Amino acid sequence: MEWSPIWISIKTAACTIVVVFFLGLAAAKLVADRKSEKTKMILDGILTLPMVLPPTVAGYFLLYLFGVKRPIGMFFLSYFGIKIAFSWGATVLAAAVISFPLMYRTSRGALEQVDENLIYAARTLGFSEWKIFFRVSLPACMPGIASGAILAFARGLGEFGATAMIAGNILGKTRTLPLAVYSAVSAGDMETAGNYVMVIVLVSFLAVVFLNFLTGKERRSRRGGGRR
Repeated sequence: MEWSPIWISIKTAACTIVVVFFLGLAAAKLVADRKSEKTKMILDGILTLPMVLPPTVAGYFLLYLFGVKRPIGMFFLSYFGIKIAFSWGATVLAAAVISFPLMYRTSRGALEQVDENLIYAARTLGFSEWKIFFRVSLPACMPGIASGAILAFARGLGEFGATAMIAGNILGKTRTLPLAVYSAVSAGDMETAGNYVMVIVLVSFLAVVFLNFLTGKERRSRRGGGRR
């Protein structure tokens, strides 16, 4: 069994979650702070779109934008010497776009569930809005945000369609675990495909267990706070 797809997938998922965590959290705060419901609906629709689109369609748009003969792709290639399409960076780009909505929606839901009385109390104490966010809102909703990060990590690890479109299936460079499973099955090597599947299932199962641990801990802390 070739080990490079495992290593590439781990690197891709790790880099993806770093990018998606901060972008998703920032987008969640941006939308949650909007006063207009229409504005919220429009922004939410745009930011959630990659989650409902078929991954190959998302990959098509990425390839259209970041291909070597497309505007953004040409810009990076001409001015920075960076080729985005069919590179390892493209696997991160594809995984980030597809997993971003999970991080965004989970974070937004967590932020909107923060007790408003805590925010009002912080304002009466003279806290700035950013200080309220970092000192009050963020700690209160951290379990929900962490849950979104775990889901985004697992989704990035299992991304297939968009990755195949923008990054290709290059052994040792862009072939992630899902692509390795597809390649092994296409070649009739069911044993190798089964080994890769076991790795994906194991990592996904551990992610779900950790997610259940966090949500269970959050429920227990809420019940404890209610009793007090």
